[in-house]
Amino acid sequence: MLSERIRAVAALDPEAPFLEFEGGWRTWGDLGSTVEQVAAQVPEPGAPVGVLLRNRPAPVGLLLGVLGAGACAIAINPDRPLDDEARTLRLVVGEPADLARFDGAATRAATADLGHPVTVTPADRATPGGPPCRPGVAVRMLTSGTTGPPKRIDLSYQTLERVLVGAKHYESDRAPALRLRSGVAVVNSPLVHLGGLFRVLQCVSDGRSFALLERFTVEGWVDAVRRHRPATASLVPTALRMVLDAAPDPADLASLRSVVSGTAPLSPDDADAFTARYGVPVLTSYAATEFGGGVAGWNLPDYRQFWATKRGSVGRAHPGCELRVGDDGRLEVKAAQLGDGSDWIRTTDLARIDEDGFVWILGRADQTIIRGGFKVQPDTVRAALERHPRVRGAAVVGRPDARLGAVPVAAVELAGAIPVSVDDLLAHAAGLLARYELPTEIRIVDALPRTPVGKVDLAAVGALF
Repeated sequence: MLSERIRAVAALDPEAPFLEFEGGWRTWGDLGSTVEQVAAQVPEPGAPVGVLLRNRPAPVGLLLGVLGAGACAIAINPDRPLDDEARTLRLVVGEPADLARFDGAATRAATADLGHPVTVTPADRATPGGPPCRPGVAVRMLTSGTTGPPKRIDLSYQTLERVLVGAKHYESDRAPALRLRSGVAVVNSPLVHLGGLFRVLQCVSDGRSFALLERFTVEGWVDAVRRHRPATASLVPTALRMVLDAAPDPADLASLRSVVSGTAPLSPDDADAFTARYGVPVLTSYAATEFGGGVAGWNLPDYRQFWATKRGSVGRAHPGCELRVGDDGRLEVKAAQLGDGSDWIRTTDLARIDEDGFVWILGRADQTIIRGGFKVQPDTVRAALERHPRVRGAAVVGRPDARLGAVPVAAVELAGAIPVSVDDLLAHAAGLLARYELPTEIRIVDALPRTPVGKVDLAAVGALF
């Protein structure tokens, strides 16, 4: 099981380097100590434990400690307002500044940096029991969703184990041998999203050390690749475009044999430009939290044989996964990592599949805005703006952006004659939304354009921009 493997790998060589962050190293022994201390605070296997996830050593150790105890990690984005589910938890782990936001809502709060004792702080008052987790659930990942408000997706221990084994299908059909490996990976995807979670678990399961970036910057990423010389790296489309724009020295990326890109559509022109400049194939992939990981993608043999004629595709189904297109044009998926007998999952992506099994994503059936790999729900942004007392109504649409793919923009109709500035509206929204959800432009209008039946005309709103 994943729980046992985390603890077993951490015990192989306690003095060996595990995680590099801002130039300093934590050891596998530091991880093992944190895992055992966190496990001692978990009341029982399967207990729900909130984890405030940032790309920093402490949250990594605390998350792995929760999983090492066989508990259910409730993922919490510390940059978003806490939801009702997070506020009912009995035990929350994270860094002190993030824990302070709970204001005593949790009965116990634990924090630790890797290599330092875990500190457990009783809260000032008792709270209701935390949300129950189904047996075997490892992580309840928070996703912005594509058709409604944010929700959490349950990922079982078995699903994560299958994903980790499936990622090694080019080596064997079994979990990798229990040993520490050479080489250092680079983890720059947010831990609060599936991509970052998977890459950390993959490194730990493989016994591979990694350099952790708190956030993606071209300078920080290039420095990590230059120093650690990984054979493969991950770049979301926005990050790949940033690297292209910055044009680092190709010698700094000479170790790379491939770059994997997912979470949002990637222009094949950008992929080809990257390959032309750095000699590195860009392998796109298709994944979602609902699937527990990737279900389609490119590998190097397919790239060499088919890229010239299939460029723009997200690749072919992974071994054991099944893909089909429904009558309405939406892609439907049966993910191998969800186990035998799993149901077909109907996505909101419009797709086609050719005779060789390659999949093209043609668009989205809903109005979700994909901003640099982050999903933005227009209704979430609209509701935040309309909570301002001087706003009568708002409408939010996506505007194409060459670097980010799309960005949210908003039209706002004010109530009454008291003026409100765009800066005031943005400051108000900033207290309710994540940074990536904030509109890049707000236009104050006399009246929102509406259809004959009184609904806001989103096409007309888009034309304003």
